[in-house]
Amino acid sequence: MARNFIAELRRRNVLRAAVLYIGAVWALAQGIAQLGPSVGAPDATTRWFLIAAGFGFPLWLVLSWRYEFTAQGIKRDDEVAIADVASRRSQNRRTDLVIIAVLAVAVVLLLTDRVVQHEQPAAQGAAAVADKNSIAVLPFDSGGGDQGQQAFSDGLSEGFIIALAQIKGLRVINPKSSFQFRGSSDDNRSIAAKLGVSHLLEGTVRRMGDTVRVSATLIRASDGSTLWADNYDRPYKDLFALQDQITAQVAAALKSQLLPKPQAAVQTDRPPSGNLEAYDAYVQARVLQSTDGLKALELYNRAIELDPDYGMAYAWKASTMIDSVVGGGVTGKDASKFLSDADAAVTQALRLAPNRAAPHLARGWLLITRDFNWKEGEAELRKAVDLAPNDGDMLYQLGVVRASQGDLTQAAELTRRALKTNPMDANWYRWLVAYLMPANRLDEASQALTKAITLEPKALYNHFLLTIIEVLRKNPAAAQKAAEAEPEGAWRYFALAMAAQIGTDRAAADARLEACIRGYSVGWAFQIAQVYAVRGEPDAMFQWLDKALAARDPGMQSLLYDPLLLRYRDDPRYAALARKVGLPWPPAAISAASATTPRPATTPAAPH
Repeated sequence: MARNFIAELRRRNVLRAAVLYIGAVWALAQGIAQLGPSVGAPDATTRWFLIAAGFGFPLWLVLSWRYEFTAQGIKRDDEVAIADVASRRSQNRRTDLVIIAVLAVAVVLLLTDRVVQHEQPAAQGAAAVADKNSIAVLPFDSGGGDQGQQAFSDGLSEGFIIALAQIKGLRVINPKSSFQFRGSSDDNRSIAAKLGVSHLLEGTVRRMGDTVRVSATLIRASDGSTLWADNYDRPYKDLFALQDQITAQVAAALKSQLLPKPQAAVQTDRPPSGNLEAYDAYVQARVLQSTDGLKALELYNRAIELDPDYGMAYAWKASTMIDSVVGGGVTGKDASKFLSDADAAVTQALRLAPNRAAPHLARGWLLITRDFNWKEGEAELRKAVDLAPNDGDMLYQLGVVRASQGDLTQAAELTRRALKTNPMDANWYRWLVAYLMPANRLDEASQALTKAITLEPKALYNHFLLTIIEVLRKNPAAAQKAAEAEPEGAWRYFALAMAAQIGTDRAAADARLEACIRGYSVGWAFQIAQVYAVRGEPDAMFQWLDKALAARDPGMQSLLYDPLLLRYRDDPRYAALARKVGLPWPPAAISAASATTPRPATTPAAPH
């Protein structure tokens, strides 16, 4: 039975047809793979061709069973005369020659692909490994058209290149290449790709009388993050000594960042004096810090009074004061005083405990909150993570600054890593919610918020966030219910105002907004802008965002991931505002949100 079937397959030339089909597909796939990139074909073209060919193979076999190629054209098998054996054999020989030719082409293409084209990628792969430790120094910005200033700036930049070239294992781009990007509109990632480096060093030079100020920033090209940044103020009288000193400091910092790091310093929160009473006050303050900031500050001050050299107490005192401003508990002139005192505490912390992570955490958070200095702030936070890589506080705070610059993916990842070290921190769950909402991952955001509410059912801000989720879902009843569950205070007022804007009672919506403006015009400009965003009035929204910027409102750090404001990301005023704050534009968050965050209609969402 099997022998008869195989004999019939041979007679009908089904086996020849199968070999011809496979050979032709193989040759075409090789050709597509090699020529596709040259004509701009997508990377998946070859894969989809093979999938289609796989589906076509059974159909080809059926056709070869039913039909026969003859000198007179294609005929049904039963129409071919059985006696015409000589003609059939001649046709079979021609088919065999075609099969051999097709297989020969496939083999040639395979050899070309393997022997010729793959040699270059192999070399490129080796170069890519070496490029992990590579850098280009971009020409430092002199801040004007003065030729003397530009010459000094270029000389300083070349000095960096010369010094960095002395670091073993670090490949440094020649200034003839890197200086071509002076004033370029390309972003850092594009410049790094064109130069074939993994890091960039950029900065500015300003001369003010007899003083020169140099600002330098080390950037990781893959994600645009800041690895290190610092400012230098030096006398101008000795230009060469100035250049050598700054170059040596920058080179040392780069070497520590780009090359293998030594083992992290041992972290301890014990007081230097060993005073157990001071340590007891410090531990109590750490426990209360997230729930009762004022009491925590009293205890930190007590610990410092008992041990004036307690650097960790100074550090966490500063962080607590900054958090009080960011959380909205302290506003107006009191907020300025809190941040000023936090600055003084940070200075003491860095002096007393420079190798501890907490002082760098506090300084980074202060630079971001008060000064909107994202680069130096992120650099300080990365120092903190380097010193304590498994400390959840450091990971969480670095996540905040990455989100502020639009990198929501890394922000969520860092926050989840932080939560693994402390799964009972409700505040970190709230921040995770903030990163999930602009990506329209509302179900995940609700789950994270449920955990926060379970951990701290009476905490402020929980149901304010839940109100935003329901506003994004366009569910007026659920938004109203969530707002009513928020504890008394400013957050409840704003939650109720947001919920009212998507409801049908326009008079109530107007009244809620007016109540927020009357009671919270100082210190809450950002939240008023959020209400106007929900209301569908971008002009008023931008007016209040300008007020928030003038007041250094901490809410401005969420400009690139606030799901309510991002509805107006296409408005030119949004990009201009982001640049005023010193934030990158357009950031990754905007691109990711563009497909998920709803845009407003051409007219306001709710007419008034």
